[in-house]
Amino acid sequence: MELEKAAYAPYDGPEEFITEWTDRIWVGRGIGLIRENYAADAVVHGAYGTTRGAEQVVRSTLMKINAFPDRVGQAADVVWEPRGPQAFLSSHLVLSAGRHTGPTAYAEPTFREFNSYTIATCLYRLGVMEHEWVVRDEAAVVRQLGLDPAEVARRVAFGAWDDEALQPLARPVLEAGDTGPRPDRHRGECERVLELVEQVWNQRMLHQVEQYAARDVTSYLPRHRAFVRPDGYQRGLLELLAPMPDARFEVREVVAHEDPARGGVRVALVWWLRGTYCGTPVHGPLTGSPVTVLGSSQFHFRDGRIVAERRVYDEIAVLAQIARARGDEPA
Repeated sequence: MELEKAAYAPYDGPEEFITEWTDRIWVGRGIGLIRENYAADAVVHGAYGTTRGAEQVVRSTLMKINAFPDRVGQAADVVWEPRGPQAFLSSHLVLSAGRHTGPTAYAEPTFREFNSYTIATCLYRLGVMEHEWVVRDEAAVVRQLGLDPAEVARRVAFGAWDDEALQPLARPVLEAGDTGPRPDRHRGECERVLELVEQVWNQRMLHQVEQYAARDVTSYLPRHRAFVRPDGYQRGLLELLAPMPDARFEVREVVAHEDPARGGVRVALVWWLRGTYCGTPVHGPLTGSPVTVLGSSQFHFRDGRIVAERRVYDEIAVLAQIARARGDEPA
């Protein structure tokens, strides 16, 4: 099924549509344009809860631009696929860079520079955003600003996630995600990624990484860390799971696209990780309380094997949930 030009007009394709709209809002500071770009009842899932409507996005964007007024969000990759002739789902990897010169909810200006990654996964229909998942590597920002992550976590306001987003999908995610049916494209690579999630991530069969990944695989993790080869891939996953050893991943969306210029197929996922803080006490005393993590990953395939994964999730949101369960108060 071909994607109609009306889905990304007036631009030349979905990738240009995504990058140009991002620049118009964030770099050009056309904050009010969000009301054109987002549906009035748009659903936005973030690491700290779900919001509905364009106005909340206007407010949060205004506050973030005030805190980091020279911030530039550089498009690092856009993975997209059609969702019918008039809609597409995109996974937009953004490298943000700037300086902290305005107040935030958790700190006065530090005047320090930062750079960090974000993945925004958006369903656009006829040029209007209807559904979004946005995940930022907030821990990278906090550390570069010289702030204490635990103290920042105690100051973070937490909302609630949309109940529907946490319910099991009605159909296998390869057929339909939260935003509805998806095309049967690049099935082999998509199936490989989902098998990796189930066998290696969920079943803890870490020795099977080599069945899916190339020898020279690189996993890019929060806080600008890069782990190499299957051994590094295993260690990065162990680090994530050790505090929540009972946790399970659930994939909510799959996006697949082939771009010859980038040398292969890319498969992007939106996932929830849900478990209890009952394992390694790396975040302070154990609470046995539930922790929910919203994350996104982009996998790059070459010759049928994964050569890279970019995994983004918000470690400050994890700390905030644990601090809330303990009843910790800001200093």
